[in-house]
Amino acid sequence: WSDGLYMVMPVMTKLYNVTGNELYLDKLQEYFAYANSIMYDEEAQLYFRDAKYVYPKHKSSNGKKDFWARGDGWVFAGLAKVIQDLPKDSPVREQFILRFKAMALSLKNAQQPEGYWTRSMLDPQHAPGPETSGTAFFTYGYLWGINNNILDKKDYLPVVSKSWNYLSKTALQEDGRIGYVQPIGERAIPGQVVDVNSTADFGVGAFLLATAEMYRFLDKK
Repeated sequence: WSDGLYMVMPVMTKLYNVTGNELYLDKLQEYFAYANSIMYDEEAQLYFRDAKYVYPKHKSSNGKKDFWARGDGWVFAGLAKVIQDLPKDSPVREQFILRFKAMALSLKNAQQPEGYWTRSMLDPQHAPGPETSGTAFFTYGYLWGINNNILDKKDYLPVVSKSWNYLSKTALQEDGRIGYVQPIGERAIPGQVVDVNSTADFGVGAFLLATAEMYRFLDKK
């Protein structure tokens, strides 16, 4: 499942850096290849949440491919953390950079004019309205990529400008709460209420990741 790529891959690179044991990088590649074989869509260059949601076995309410925003957010953020931890001369680093860049382009094309991503990214009408956790993970990934010269600032700063405007002016409330976070679940659910009062720790964590990278971006200017 897509969440696992965030939870496991960065641990493998960190353990490699602590121990120097190449087995961690070997297993990282093995697990990543397996995940790609069951839930990566080559055409869309995005990840289904898991094998249950692969098209055409599963479709959105309008018959489209159903890519769950927070699921792809876990992956995009996880890739950033892996690339960050891999040694610059690692022979496996380039494959993760290429996947990160491919996702960046696909996600850019799925962003809504208001700056957020909908829960089912390629079918906005499946579960309309903003969703903060996926949007925050994407914003973190884009900013990290720009800050580390992996993503072109000219191409992706406009994406960040829109998503940050959403995060800082709509998702962030005056009392400090983070709203519009889809509750715990594994898919975009039509009719599920996601509003200003919807919050969760993973949404707050993703928001803080994005905020930290925004601070680094502004600090470099």
